[in-house]
Amino acid sequence: MKGGGLRAYAIVYLLFLYAPILLLPVFAFNSGTIIAFPLKGVTTEWFGQMWGNASLRRALFNSLTIAVCSSVFATCLGIFAARASTRFAFPAKGPIMGLIMLPLVLPEIIVSISLLVVLLSIGVKLSILTVMLGHTLICMPYATVILSTAFNSLDRSLEEAAYDLGETRWSAFRLVILPLVMPGIISSLLMSFTISLDEFIIAFFLAGNEPTLPTYIFSQLRFPKQIPMIMALGTVLVAMSILLLTVAEYFRRRGIARTGAKDTGGFL
Repeated sequence: MKGGGLRAYAIVYLLFLYAPILLLPVFAFNSGTIIAFPLKGVTTEWFGQMWGNASLRRALFNSLTIAVCSSVFATCLGIFAARASTRFAFPAKGPIMGLIMLPLVLPEIIVSISLLVVLLSIGVKLSILTVMLGHTLICMPYATVILSTAFNSLDRSLEEAAYDLGETRWSAFRLVILPLVMPGIISSLLMSFTISLDEFIIAFFLAGNEPTLPTYIFSQLRFPKQIPMIMALGTVLVAMSILLLTVAEYFRRRGIARTGAKDTGGFL
C-alpha cells in the first residue's frame, strides 16, 4: 500500500515517544514500591498518599494560581496583539509580531536566565509573581497564534454593519467581535493554562522558595519511596492535560464551524 512504510514508521515513532506516559498508570496502581516488572498487585494507596501530602497541596495551589493568572494575562495580551495584527497596518508590524513570537524559538533556559538576571538586578524578590511573569511571556505567543486565527476568520462586514447601526468601536468590539471569537479565547485560556501548569525550567529559576508542582516533583525524585506517589501524580496530570487539550480543541473547532472557515488542523 502506498505510504504504508511511512505510516508504520510514524506509528512506531509515536509509540516510542508515548510509551513512558502509557506506563504511568500501570505503575501508579502497582502495590510495589520499586518501579519494575513484574507487578506485585493493584492498589490505590499512592493516590491516597498523594492527596494527604501537605507539601504537595501547597505546590499544587501555587501552580494552579500561577497557571490561572498567566493564562488570563497571556490571553488578554494575545487579544490585543491578534486584533492589531489582523485589523490594522502600522509601521514595523512584521518585526513587532516577530518579537512577540520570539519565545517560541528561544530556548527556555536562556529566557529563564535572562529574566533571573534582570529581575535580580532591579531588586525584584523571586516569588510566584515572577513565575507568573515568565509564564505569561512563554504563553503569549501561543495565545496570539490561536487568537489571530480566530480574528482572521471574522467577516469584517459584521463589524462595519455594527458601525452603520450606531455602535461605537468599543461597543462593536464588545457586542459583536468578542462573542464571535469567544471559542478562540477559551481555547487560548485552556492551552495557556496547560502550558503553564506543566512548565518546569522557568519555575525552577524564578520561584525562589515557593514550590510549584513541577519543581516539587523534581525534588522528590531523590527519594525512591516517593516515586510511586509521583507516578500517581503524573497519571492525574496527564489525564488533566488531555482533558484540557480536548476541551480547547472542541472550542477551536466550534469557532471555525461558527464562522464557516476551513479547518487547517489543530491540537488533536
